[in-house]
Amino acid sequence: MNEPTVVAVDAATMLFNLPNYRVISTTVSADGCRQVIVESEQPPGCPSCGVVATRKKERRFQRIRDIPVAGKIEVVWRKYRWYCQELECQRLSFFESTTQVPTRARSTGRLRDHLVDAVIRSGRAISETAAGFAVSWWMVRAAVNEACLLKLPDVDALRPRMLGIDEHRFRSVRYFKDPDTNAWQRFEPWMTTIVDLDTGQVLGVVDGRDHTGVGAWLIQRPLEWRLGVHVVAIDPSAAFRKALRMWLPRTAVAVDHFHLVSLANQAVTEVRQQLSHQVHGRRGRAVDPAWAHRMLLLRAGDSLSDNARARMENVFATDDPTGKLKAAWDVKEQVRVLLRTGSLEEAELAKKRLEELVQESKQPETTRLWRTICRWWKEIEVHHRHRRHHWKSRSKQHQHQAHQTNCSWLPQPKQLHIGYSLEKCRPDGGMTLTRESKSPRTTKSHLILRR
Repeated sequence: MNEPTVVAVDAATMLFNLPNYRVISTTVSADGCRQVIVESEQPPGCPSCGVVATRKKERRFQRIRDIPVAGKIEVVWRKYRWYCQELECQRLSFFESTTQVPTRARSTGRLRDHLVDAVIRSGRAISETAAGFAVSWWMVRAAVNEACLLKLPDVDALRPRMLGIDEHRFRSVRYFKDPDTNAWQRFEPWMTTIVDLDTGQVLGVVDGRDHTGVGAWLIQRPLEWRLGVHVVAIDPSAAFRKALRMWLPRTAVAVDHFHLVSLANQAVTEVRQQLSHQVHGRRGRAVDPAWAHRMLLLRAGDSLSDNARARMENVFATDDPTGKLKAAWDVKEQVRVLLRTGSLEEAELAKKRLEELVQESKQPETTRLWRTICRWWKEIEVHHRHRRHHWKSRSKQHQHQAHQTNCSWLPQPKQLHIGYSLEKCRPDGGMTLTRESKSPRTTKSHLILRR
């Protein structure tokens, strides 16, 4: 009978499957949480001289965060402090560390790998990932920052069919002094993100929000890559449309309906503010029905309840003597109807009705909105045909906002159009980037490497 001559791995260690560790014991607490106590399998080597230790000095128990294994668990590492037996080594003793739990780490390597995969490859928000793995937001952000050397797919090797382009202001305006001229320069913290609408993969991040940055990024792509793009969804930005007409002339451009509705809401707000000055001679107050229901005026009319609609009718009856606010609200609702139509024929009819409402309104705010829709009508028709918008572009940025607080995509140097180079760490832990022939500037918040 043949018997194995190696040490058999116990079942608990095999199921737990944490490399270089073995399970010592497991317990279940009163609240049902399982506690797993582990220890390292092999004696470590001295960090200074590398001599393998043979004598233990002390031990302590350290809680470490790990991935959920068939539910929530609490992992406790029975960690030893070892003597260094090398007489010439200046280090007398040291605590052990492993590849899964390096020095000063409080979480396993496989947990960090799962967090990075969830954020970068799956496109999940940091807050969502932190809640799913029962860790803090800061830990997920740190894990993604540590993965800055992660090899993302080559953009030129991909063949996207539909792109989304959107700009994002990631921080307040900053001023930096030019070391050559000692003159202060103003830097607008804008960036533009280019996303594959089919997969949600971020393809590139360029500095600024003008046509030169987007155009320079597009011209770097191969000709087959550009010919394969069929539709590009953008916001009503003349700069983006100019870049697309120059470098993607055969591609259909669709305008995102979110920004058109936002422009319509802005027109209603401006009319309400001017009406307050005309009627009351001051800004709106809580006693004014129009100001008290200012957010109700921006809601979709078809989603209002009977009570909400009654309150809105009361606003028009008591605080709108000129009828301008009601006319602007009707224009805003007709814009929503136009964007919600299911065919080009219905869109044409909705456009004619919108023109009639604008002419009846006779207000500069609604006239300006009508001119914007006319200038972007071809792009609106493309939106009706393809129903493509860049919500994935905004989701990659809106994770910067308070409700998401997350997009932590780390672009590779070839995916960035601007030629930055890392120089040195600032006292706050961020990195300073240097652009050729220009003064230093601070990197974007999602590219700062927190150490």
